[in-house]
Amino acid sequence: MNMTAPATAPSPAKTAGIIAPPPLIYLGTLAVGLGLDAVIGTGSLPPRAAKPAGGALVIAGLGMLASFAGAFRGAQTPIDPYTPTTTIVTDGPFRLSRNPAYLGMALIYAGIVSVSNAPWAFLPLPVAIAVVDRGVIAREERYLERKFGAAYVDYKTRVRRWL
Repeated sequence: MNMTAPATAPSPAKTAGIIAPPPLIYLGTLAVGLGLDAVIGTGSLPPRAAKPAGGALVIAGLGMLASFAGAFRGAQTPIDPYTPTTTIVTDGPFRLSRNPAYLGMALIYAGIVSVSNAPWAFLPLPVAIAVVDRGVIAREERYLERKFGAAYVDYKTRVRRWL
């Protein structure tokens, strides 16, 4: 089920005003983490477990991203966070998480780190998650509350932010 903005909605800001594109946040912290691992490089993950687990995480993350994109396309609302949202998407992965794309990106990050056998690269992942949570998700949620009102607040009470 998808909900469109009420006809009498106040004129909110056109977009959420996120601090940066989420893929760049994850890629930037991954680059820092891989650099950190290259400099320190004294740890390692058990390769027999790390590679298959990492591969599974990447596949799960890609699956979440594909499901997210499909739900947005089905609802005919833009994926681009700098374009105004037209609908609250509540189908597909949005039944379980309000942010399946960001969760998928975190899974891909963890999978890349595992496959790369670069354990020090896990250290910046909580930073990426915190920046996405405060600088992207919190802003998007304020925007969606302004734009969709009670319909979005009701959705927030039913579905968790991450999982």
